[in-house]
This record gives sequence, C-alpha cells and structure tokens, in this order.
Amino acid sequence: MAEAIEEGVELMSYTSWGCIELISASTSEMRKRYGYIYVDQDDEGGGTLARLRKKSFYWYKQVIATNGPELENL
Repeated sequence: MAEAIEEGVELMSYTSWGCIELISASTSEMRKRYGYIYVDQDDEGGGTLARLRKKSFYWYKQVIATNGPELENL
C-alpha cells in the first residue's frame, strides 16, 4: 500500500479481514482462527463464547492510531 501511494494511488482506507473469529465458511470449523478477537468455541459448539483480545488486536489498534507505519512490522 505504501508503494502504491508513493506511485500516486489515492488510497482512502485499509480494511483487514474480519476482526472477530468466525466459523470457516467452507468447513464449519472453529479450529482455523482468523481475526483479532478470540472466541472461546470449539468445532462442536462447546465453549463459553467469551471474547478475548489477541496480540494482533493491539497491533492493529496501533496501525489505526498511527495511520499505518506499524504495517511494516509484520
């Protein structure tokens, strides 16, 4: 994105994948974890459904707060 901006692309925003873990659309599994917020649920539907912020939550929060420089620290 930074390179695209340097080359003249008007980038208005950046949207990452979903912020909260979701059930895999193709396999209906929770074991594949995507998102910044962990959901306490297993593949059989068990768990408390509690939501917990993952390390990536705080990383992305910093990306937003600084308008992007943290993207270079992947």
